[in-house]
Amino acid sequence: MLIDAYARRFTYLRLSITESCNFRCSYCLPDGPDCSSRKDELTLPEIKRLVKAFALLGTRKVRITGGEPSLRKDLTDIIAACKATDGIEQVALTTNGYRLQRDLSNWQQAGLDAINVSVDSLDAATFHLVTGENRLPAILDGIDQAIAAGISNVKLNTVLLRQHNAMQLADFLEFVRHKAVSLRFIELMRTNDNQAYYQQQHLSGAGIQQQLLQQGWQLQQKGRSAGPALEYAHPDFQGQIGLIMPYSKDFCADCNRLRVSSRGQLFLCLFTEQQQGLRSLLQQDDPEPLMHYLQRAVLGKAESHDLHQGNSGSTRHLAMIGG
Repeated sequence: MLIDAYARRFTYLRLSITESCNFRCSYCLPDGPDCSSRKDELTLPEIKRLVKAFALLGTRKVRITGGEPSLRKDLTDIIAACKATDGIEQVALTTNGYRLQRDLSNWQQAGLDAINVSVDSLDAATFHLVTGENRLPAILDGIDQAIAAGISNVKLNTVLLRQHNAMQLADFLEFVRHKAVSLRFIELMRTNDNQAYYQQQHLSGAGIQQQLLQQGWQLQQKGRSAGPALEYAHPDFQGQIGLIMPYSKDFCADCNRLRVSSRGQLFLCLFTEQQQGLRSLLQQDDPEPLMHYLQRAVLGKAESHDLHQGNSGSTRHLAMIGG
């Protein structure tokens, strides 16, 4: 098993397969990706070896992230490889949704169980302002297709932005009234490239949490391999509302996830100062050396991040390791 010095057990792997993205979200890659960001991405054989070692150590859920993972031409093969790994119970994907309409069927046939789609506003003009793309209707249609296709775990990710979507709670609530999706508000996190933007746009999720409780929404119990979101349900709504609040008290206490970058670096925390290279251990089929390495490495995981002290570690931007 992967258990750290604080008795936290890690059953959830967030695997980035590219740093590149075709959107230019104001909070992430407003100037587009670094042209060199696609160099040395993990190959499919390396991904298979990596996921096998994690599965043998008790990992049950793999989330494929980016950047934008659908920019990888072999994404469907990666999904299938993760799903075919003994021990992996759930394969999830986080995407900006631009290829959702076209590729959803292939992803589902490959074994995709869950999908998260970034939707930072339900207003087309605001969505365009934040993302640099005019694709909101197509993305919302793709989400409807995912629901109709029977994917049981469809989620929308909305980064809270003080000047762009802070006043749109009523619209988001109405959206989930008749849609069986989970819409999660994510507090904007400080990274090395966004200090001024963070100070301008950061908004705590505590205010939304208070409004939900006042309106009768109830906190749901987390599943074994669930992420960090606090999920709220209401009897009058088919969908749920989630809150991811990394600046809240004890946010790290139940951490169950580790991250690997598209270049094979292990991140014990999204905001760690150091990464540990795994690439050399992915050149052979024997998983034992990698397993031993991971078991030792996880003992060095810190009890908590240092975001409250303004320390975002070595994370250059949110696309670097998939958030």
